[in-house]
Amino acid sequence: LLKMRTFAAELEVRRAGAQRYATVALAGLRFYTGRPRLKVRDTPLELSKHRIRKLEQYALAAKSHRPEVAMAQAGVAARTAQLQLARARLFPDIGLGLSAGLTAAPEVANQINPFVKDNANFFNYGAALVFEWKMDVAPGLSRVAQARAQLREVEALNRKANVGVSAEVADAYANLIDWQTRLKAYQKAERYARQWLVTVRQAIDIGTMDDKDLIDPAKAAAEHRYNVLNATMQYNLAIAKLAKVTGWDAIAPGG
Repeated sequence: LLKMRTFAAELEVRRAGAQRYATVALAGLRFYTGRPRLKVRDTPLELSKHRIRKLEQYALAAKSHRPEVAMAQAGVAARTAQLQLARARLFPDIGLGLSAGLTAAPEVANQINPFVKDNANFFNYGAALVFEWKMDVAPGLSRVAQARAQLREVEALNRKANVGVSAEVADAYANLIDWQTRLKAYQKAERYARQWLVTVRQAIDIGTMDDKDLIDPAKAAAEHRYNVLNATMQYNLAIAKLAKVTGWDAIAPGG
């Protein structure tokens, strides 16, 4: 009886801790959502329905969805264009110039003599090849070197983004697989504990065991049930983390 009372007191302590964590979690959720009257439905904890795929698929999804990767790629494209522009400014701007003119004065006689200049009635046209070249070679070469250095900088950032994202995805994936393995083991242990509990109850009914022998299997069943629930929560959190590091919202869709 004293042993059972000890276990009952321990349950009260754990219940109080659970209520405290629930209160703190709800307060934090209200703060981050900006809804001070937010209420959470009292529903059973369910396992995420996402089907785990291979690591390579998540790594590819991260390169397609992560904003850091897209930003780094855009930076490389922009710096590449700046380098091409700096190189192009070293060469002259070449163009084709066209001109045409028409003047008509009905009151002035049109001079048909080719040796007489007629400023009142005439039509002319012309074409020319024109170019503009700024002979600032030394500053131009400096601009090319600066653009090349900036391109190398963003290329390094791009490599860092890709490697960093891949490492984050691998870490989140390993964490997910770890909790998946733990969950399966805890579920198996819970089944064994329940079978143990049923066996002891049957033995008590036929008189081969005492009531006190029920305490250990009952405690084991309760502890493993807690482990299953905790592993389920951690598994769902690992799914959410994987969705975050890959930028793939479909992994953990919102309600």
